[in-house]
Amino acid sequence: MKKLFLAIAAVVAIGAVVTWQSMDSALAAPEVAFTDLNGHTVTTQDLRGKVVLVKFWATSCTTCVAQMPDTIRHYQELKSRGFDTIGVAMQYDPPNYVKNFTETRQLPFPVVIDAQGKIARAFGDVRLTPTAFLIDKQGRIIKRYLGNYDEKAFMATVEQALAS
Repeated sequence: MKKLFLAIAAVVAIGAVVTWQSMDSALAAPEVAFTDLNGHTVTTQDLRGKVVLVKFWATSCTTCVAQMPDTIRHYQELKSRGFDTIGVAMQYDPPNYVKNFTETRQLPFPVVIDAQGKIARAFGDVRLTPTAFLIDKQGRIIKRYLGNYDEKAFMATVEQALAS
C-alpha cells in the first residue's frame, strides 16, 4: 500500500511540474527593477519591445552552470534581433561567487544579484534553479522553464516571439 501511495504521489508531482513548465501564460511579467553588477538599472517596463529571458540561477547549481554556454550563445546570436537575457543570481548565492563567475565566464548579458529575494518573490517565489521566464515584446510571460529544457523547442518559441 505504501509503494502504491508513493507511486501515485510521484506521478502527481511529475504531472504538476510538467504542467507548470509547459503552461503558456498570458500573465504580465511583474514590474521589477534589475540592477546589474555594474550598477545599471533596467525595469521590465524598459524591456518592452524585446523578447527577454529572465533566468534565475546560482553558482552552486550544476545544471545552471552547464546551461550557461547555451544561454551565452543564444544571447549573442539573437541580441541584434531584439532578444535580451537577464541572469538573476539567487539570494543565497554569495556576491563574490557571482561576480567571479560572471567575470571568468565573461557573461555578456546583465547579471543581477537578488540580495533580498524581491525579484524571485515577484516572479512567483522562485526557489528552484534554474528557473527561467520567457517574456514577449508586450511584457507577457509566454513560457516558464524549470531545470533542463528542450533547446529546439526553446529556440522555436523564441523565434516565434521575435517574429510577432
